[in-house]
Amino acid sequence: MTEMTAELPPGRRVRLSLDRDGIIKRIFMGVIALYLVAALALPLYAMLSKSFVTYGFDLARYEFQVSDETGTVWSEPVTAEALNAELGSVPADDLRSSSDGRLTATTFFPDFSFRSPVKYRMRGTTDDAPWLVGLDLKNTTDWQEYDSNTFRRINLRPVKSVGAQNYVEYFSNPTLFSSIQNSLYIAVVSTVLTVVFAFGFAYAINRSCMPFKGAFRMIAMMPILVPSLLPGIALIYLFGNQGMMKSLLMGQSIYGPLGIVIGSVFFTFPHALIIISTALSIADQRQYEAAESLRASKWRTFWTVTIPGARYGLISAAFVTFTLVITDFGLPKVIGGQYNVLAIDIYKQVIGQQNFEMGAVVSVILLIPAVVAFLVDRQVQKKQVSLLSARSVPYQPRPDRRLEALCLAWCGTMAVFIVGIIAICQYAALIRFWPYDLSLSLKNYAFDRMDGGGWAAYWNSIKLALMTAGIGTVVIFTGAYMVEKIDGFKTGRGLFQFLAMLPMAVPGMVLGLAYIFFFNNPANPLHFIYGTMIILVISTVTHFYTVGHLTALTALKQIDAEFEPVASSLRQPFYKLFARVTVPVCLPAILDISIYLFVNAMTTVSAVVFIYSTHTALASIAVLNMDDAGDIAPAAAMGMMIFYTNAGARILHALASRRILNRTQAWRLR
Repeated sequence: MTEMTAELPPGRRVRLSLDRDGIIKRIFMGVIALYLVAALALPLYAMLSKSFVTYGFDLARYEFQVSDETGTVWSEPVTAEALNAELGSVPADDLRSSSDGRLTATTFFPDFSFRSPVKYRMRGTTDDAPWLVGLDLKNTTDWQEYDSNTFRRINLRPVKSVGAQNYVEYFSNPTLFSSIQNSLYIAVVSTVLTVVFAFGFAYAINRSCMPFKGAFRMIAMMPILVPSLLPGIALIYLFGNQGMMKSLLMGQSIYGPLGIVIGSVFFTFPHALIIISTALSIADQRQYEAAESLRASKWRTFWTVTIPGARYGLISAAFVTFTLVITDFGLPKVIGGQYNVLAIDIYKQVIGQQNFEMGAVVSVILLIPAVVAFLVDRQVQKKQVSLLSARSVPYQPRPDRRLEALCLAWCGTMAVFIVGIIAICQYAALIRFWPYDLSLSLKNYAFDRMDGGGWAAYWNSIKLALMTAGIGTVVIFTGAYMVEKIDGFKTGRGLFQFLAMLPMAVPGMVLGLAYIFFFNNPANPLHFIYGTMIILVISTVTHFYTVGHLTALTALKQIDAEFEPVASSLRQPFYKLFARVTVPVCLPAILDISIYLFVNAMTTVSAVVFIYSTHTALASIAVLNMDDAGDIAPAAAMGMMIFYTNAGARILHALASRRILNRTQAWRLR
């Protein structure tokens, strides 16, 4: 007997209706997403569009007539193109120009004299044929008549076109193209050295019974507190043309790849160390006991157990270091000499030559390796698996005098290197006049007597750091909360996550140049913030958004998802749960985000070098400007002020955190 099964007719798809909290959460997430679009996506699009814009003089757009000496009889109209073909006055290569280019009209009239009674007529053959009469812009197809004295003040203006000519020109210029090779070489060498040094340091801290671990950890984090320009200044005093240890280089110059690599190892070391140390801190004791029972040598155990267990940390550290080095601007600017890299090319094109279109081209090229490194790192992290299970036994290092002596020597060498660089900068800041008057003085701290912004620049940095820490922490944590705790809305959450992760792959100089193209456009309704402290805050928060976002997500994922349904069942709005539960529980992460933003706002150079004004100059920019002006000792003094400020902020943060957390985190001890 066959059973008859009845099927229900298809009905409407069931959809959950949004409550008031759901709507508010979506609105908040939409507002922060809109901020990321305006502060990141749109500026990057404006920069990419600008890289395809070319300017050149189209001589076919202009026609001239010349009178006789009576000014009554006129010649037949002739285009500037025809005159140039006959005279060869302007080579084809010279017809390419920047947006601010000018070409004197008298170039096409070799017999021109401003004292002549001869008159000239001029018009455009199209609607887009601009020229200047002094400072007055003309653009008309009607004949305009000028006497000789006025005609000498006429300049043709370039016209805009769209194409890949800028990229062709860049890659056909051997000098500019070599910057790509130089940047990749510096980044690869620095990455290899930094990862090796950081791995040895992290291994000593996590896998040995070496003494003074706390002191070594503190020293290793010191480079984070200084701008990347500072190691360059220290290396100049050590190994420069009048350096105290110049002879150790045996004829080699510190100005160039050698100095950039040494300085890059200094300022990227703590970043690599944090990642590798995290990877090495997680290990299963049973794996090492198994290797020992199989009579594997320590060397073999190292390569078959330790390295595979830490491989994802090593890969992430390598990509982070590579990205930091290839996108850094401050260090190559101070000690790079004539060794061009991509970041310096952007600065030269924009600041030196005012060629914003070519600067955009270099920015796009610089963006490629940073994005590739970021994407590869993300793919590698997806393959990472848990190394600890419920049955795992935490690794406990055993005393080993030989290993401890080796680790102590390794960490001691790195500590001397780090402390030595900072100590040299402090020494340089106190010397009256290197190397002729080595007496100590505080005159280098009289910043108001130096070029660069004076003490006002330092206070501007304090203001920027406080605003960035306050506003940025609220924006970042709120955005992370909305994307983590919202129900459904998978597409919107995915788009928000993409926008939140994007800043990690965008170099600071690229972001700064993008801000010029986007916010400096008079047609942009946000144009009013250009040149103010607001745009510096937006730039800094956006530049360092991703790390804070990931920190907040990590903390939020530790909170049980049941809190939201319980609060909803009790008819409590989500903002009460947010204020009374989420924020207190996540307070350690919130405090970490705030100090991270503060420190980076004090040290950042690349993200703000293009968008600061005379009223918003910063301490890190003052270091750069004073170094440019030859005031290296005052530059070192300003760099040390940044260091002491960040160190003081760290100490105050630690003290305040301990007091606040003792009140709010007592539940963790139960």
